Amino acid sequence: MITRDEILWLGIIAGLSGGLIGGILLGVGINLAMAGLWIGLLLLVLGVPAAAAVGWLLARRLASRLNGG
Repeated sequence: MITRDEILWLGIIAGLSGGLIGGILLGVGINLAMAGLWIGLLLLVLGVPAAAAVGWLLARRLASRLNGG
């Protein structure tokens, strides 16, 4: 059985790590894009999915425990 604590920690960890990863990618991407490098735009585009992937992976792991896996 999944407890409230596990759901709370899932949200906290996903939010913090997603914010850190996304923030770093967006910050570096904007810096590179302002310098005229095309790779900066790629980092800007990949920033959001990379940040969301952390929470998605944590939620999948928690959901597998719910299904008995």
